[in-house]
Amino acid sequence: MTIRVLLADDQTLLRSAFRVLVDSESDMEVVGEAADGAQAVALARSTRPDVVLMDIRMPGTDGLAATRMISADPGLAGVRVVMLTTFEVDEYVVQSLRAGASGFLGKGAEPEELLNAIRVAAAGAARLSPAATKGLIATFLAQSGTAGDGRDPAVHAERLTALTGREREVLVLVAGGHSNDEIAERLVVSPLTVKTHVNRAMAKLGARDRAQLVVIGYESGLVRPRVE
Repeated sequence: MTIRVLLADDQTLLRSAFRVLVDSESDMEVVGEAADGAQAVALARSTRPDVVLMDIRMPGTDGLAATRMISADPGLAGVRVVMLTTFEVDEYVVQSLRAGASGFLGKGAEPEELLNAIRVAAAGAARLSPAATKGLIATFLAQSGTAGDGRDPAVHAERLTALTGREREVLVLVAGGHSNDEIAERLVVSPLTVKTHVNRAMAKLGARDRAQLVVIGYESGLVRPRVE
């Protein structure tokens, strides 16, 4: 199955480079190019891509605002956003994930890393660059004191009551950056069973993917940042 990719970046040269890279893969194709966030949202609605490569900083409607609009549109529920930026800083990582992005990479990433991020996002998982670690997310959320949507962390904690004990256990391990295979080994169950628990947790919590589960885990207080 071909992964349909939408490119959103205000730099024409970068878009051209990304197009050549993506179109060179047998399992991918570029279905559109946008020079700003507003155009990206419009093209997402008209082309229905699987993945949007979104620049975080663009004139007018920026990548964060565009990602929020895509995430909030029920008609675009299957669209995944991988955020691209020159600056891999913790605040951008958290803002991107809270906006609904499924991944976060620096523009200096290796071509194979970018292509892998597209494939992982299309599969419904999350891809963070090595610099955008779970520790950065944890630290930023711990320092912020309250949830990014303005609600008290207790409100997020209340949402977790819908989860079973096993689903909460799996959520903790997902937030720790573990894969389904690693979680299966720890819990002595099959990877398929883990996938089922992850999918049920996402459905109950209204999370689009694993990246959103990570944010919910920290915002609710279920997962605590480790002190090095």
